Amino acid sequence: MDPRSKLSNSDDTRTPIVSFLGPVSSYTHQAALGCFEADRYDYKAEITIPDVFEAVQSGGSEFGVVPFENSTNGAVVFTLELFADRHHRYPDITVCGEAYLDVSHCLLGKKGVKSSTDSPVMSGACTPTMSSPDPLKPRTSPLYSLDHVKRILSHPQAFGQCETFLGAYLKGVERIDVSSTSRAAEMVKEDTTGTSAAIASKLAANIHDLDTLAQGIEDREDNTTRFFILRKRTNGSACKTSKTKTLITFTVDHRTPGALASVLQCFQANCLNLTSINSRPTRVVPFQYIFFVEFEGSKLNDQSGRVNKALSALGEYVQDWRWIGSWDDRLGG
Repeated sequence: MDPRSKLSNSDDTRTPIVSFLGPVSSYTHQAALGCFEADRYDYKAEITIPDVFEAVQSGGSEFGVVPFENSTNGAVVFTLELFADRHHRYPDITVCGEAYLDVSHCLLGKKGVKSSTDSPVMSGACTPTMSSPDPLKPRTSPLYSLDHVKRILSHPQAFGQCETFLGAYLKGVERIDVSSTSRAAEMVKEDTTGTSAAIASKLAANIHDLDTLAQGIEDREDNTTRFFILRKRTNGSACKTSKTKTLITFTVDHRTPGALASVLQCFQANCLNLTSINSRPTRVVPFQYIFFVEFEGSKLNDQSGRVNKALSALGEYVQDWRWIGSWDDRLGG
């Protein structure tokens, strides 16, 4: 299904709502704007990722947009946890699309009071130590002194994407996890001491009237985040292109030697290429896991029959499994 298409119910002409991880100006908001035309959809900022899932499951929103993984820092654990759905709170939610967004982070805050000794590059600059004799050099330098910064707020994913800069210029400074980068910017704006800083976007700086203390602080220039588009239940018109992906979850008996290998053999035997594997604890038995496997192909548009043949074979090797969704592959598109 193409999320850009117009939606309407036979007896309901209301404008479809798209929920996203907010507040306004978050990277998820920017991804949502890129997927859904503003004149055809209403946007609703949610406080947390679970709020997005709940809005879609309840029917309050037609679609949801959530971050799923980052090219630098890997999978978004909060989203994986919700797809694990151990308590069956989101039984009808499926993935119907994806979006990729180039992410460039800024350090936002309020410029400190200058002194005669202040220099941007002296603010905790890359100093060799006994434990780190050859520290990594960040891609950028601060635009202003960071001596006044006592705490940094951001989403955990953003911290992981900016480790080199933070280690060079803000080593030892307290880090505070918040629900999103845009929420971090909001909180820094509210801090009357002027000693907080946020890792967020340039758009967030403009919206919240914050100073850009440094820009382009991500570790890699090709830093990209992938977002999933959620909807309730399946749409039969999904996957219209020849390049598609599918995501499933499953559990295996960890006492059986080669149990995971046997599952993966189902995909190899049907010439299906795996694109990612993740896992989360089952929280039933310690150190046993729910596996997430993404592979090329669609359960909904399976002209060769290879996908459904592989999925049918899973039953022999897994304790249980769930299809999360199939969608058009947008990578490089």
